[in-house]
Amino acid sequence: MAMSAHEALIHVMVIAASADAKVSDRELEIISRLVNRMPVFETFDHADLGQVAAQAIDLIKDSSNLDKVLEMVLAALPERLHDTAYAMAVEVATVDLRLEQEELRFLEMIRDGLELDNLTAAAIEASARARLRKAE
Repeated sequence: MAMSAHEALIHVMVIAASADAKVSDRELEIISRLVNRMPVFETFDHADLGQVAAQAIDLIKDSSNLDKVLEMVLAALPERLHDTAYAMAVEVATVDLRLEQEELRFLEMIRDGLELDNLTAAAIEASARARLRKAE
């Protein structure tokens, strides 16, 4: 299955959302918001979001090997979108303001798969924490 960069980015977000075995309404909402507002999705047909997300969920369910799924998804991403993909995964994973062990493991897998350096990954993670922090 050949996958576009748009589809790969959506798959990354859906996998991040499902890493803890449940996808919350907040996670679905943030995926939709990211697709609607990020410049990387300017040429994506937003009407296809539901179908692509459903494909991602089916791919995860049908595979007993998350590493293989992630490898396929990451192979569809050009190197210039690696930090973008990680930023989107972090954004989705941290939306509920706590990270389960499974989510942390997934973020580590994607960071390694994308071959992001530690400084870039730390900056993306710190940025997400700063954006999502509450006043209280």
